[in-house]
Amino acid sequence: MTIKAITAPRARTDHLPKTIGYYAAFIALGLVGASLGPTLGVLAEHTNTHLSEISFLFAARSLGYLMGSILGGRLYDRMPGHPVMAVALCVMALGMLIAPLISLLWILVAILLLLGLGEGLLDVGGNTLLVWVHRPNVGPYMNGLHFFFGLGALISPIVIAQLMLVSGDIIWGYWALAFLLVPAAIWLARLPSPSGQLHASEEAPVATNYILVGMLTFFFFLFVGGEVSLSGWIYTYAVTMKLADTTTAAYLTSFFWGMFTLGRLVGIPIAARFRPRTILLIDLLGSVVSITILILWPQSAIALWLGVAGAGLAMASLFPVVISWAERRITITGFITSCFFVGTSFGAMFFPWFIGQLFESAGPSVTLFTIFGTMILSLLMFVVLMRYGGQPQAVKTA
Repeated sequence: MTIKAITAPRARTDHLPKTIGYYAAFIALGLVGASLGPTLGVLAEHTNTHLSEISFLFAARSLGYLMGSILGGRLYDRMPGHPVMAVALCVMALGMLIAPLISLLWILVAILLLLGLGEGLLDVGGNTLLVWVHRPNVGPYMNGLHFFFGLGALISPIVIAQLMLVSGDIIWGYWALAFLLVPAAIWLARLPSPSGQLHASEEAPVATNYILVGMLTFFFFLFVGGEVSLSGWIYTYAVTMKLADTTTAAYLTSFFWGMFTLGRLVGIPIAARFRPRTILLIDLLGSVVSITILILWPQSAIALWLGVAGAGLAMASLFPVVISWAERRITITGFITSCFFVGTSFGAMFFPWFIGQLFESAGPSVTLFTIFGTMILSLLMFVVLMRYGGQPQAVKTA
């Protein structure tokens, strides 16, 4: 008993530098992830293109993210993870340095593809290695990881808006974000990587319900597509509708991520008290109501801010809660995690691109109706999952 009392805190202390590194990496991931939406119009000016063309940047980054997610699943199983994450951060920093200097769309698309590749590698790495470090106690640390992503996404538009006011362009904003990625890369590169090898005492895997995995992957496709569409297009929507100037619209994007981050933070104690299905239902209904407010009062700046606030809060905990719900019914493996990320990638790729194709011809309202559609379909998919998913594994096998 005495030995356990001494060694347990020491183990947690040893894990602290690695956990800090993953949290710093996810702040960096949020910084980069939230940078495209507020700068989309300026990038269109740099490349002399229309919004329907510049929206391919969303697809390129999501395609790169998909490639990075698939590649990351193999790399982290075969080599030390920290160097991979450090390289991913460096690739992202390089992409942020180069992107605002490009005047040809096809080159910018290639840069965003590379940037997405780094994001995918980093996202898979943070989620995977954090589990390897904390294994049975990973729950609160995982919630913290996603909270710090939201924190980075909150800061990003503010940095860009302030430096745009000073310089009149996005170059210094992109460069500032690039340099903010470097400390996390250095921190992780100097730490030993955790091992993914399972201990003999761990339970053997059970048969996987691949139909349920497919349903969950489609669920991720829908609600992540809506989330990315709102965060990526709300800036351009607000400016086009003359509900905000460029600086205020950047703050609106930051406000979305601020409410999103608050939702992640509040979701930690809520997740400890309520069942995942209850939280998911409230989140989905809240998202639908929030987007409905935006649709019903399209000319109201107050409705815009209220709707964005509600959507940020409601969408915040969807991703971690769906993972929590899934873990109770299927054994989460690297392959299954990759499937979820594939759904996430395609959703983040398709829906923002779709909005871009219709934004100028059909009008800015296509943004809200597309997001509304994704959340209604997500709500319907939730009903199907609740009926098909049944009880948690522990209940089914008892």
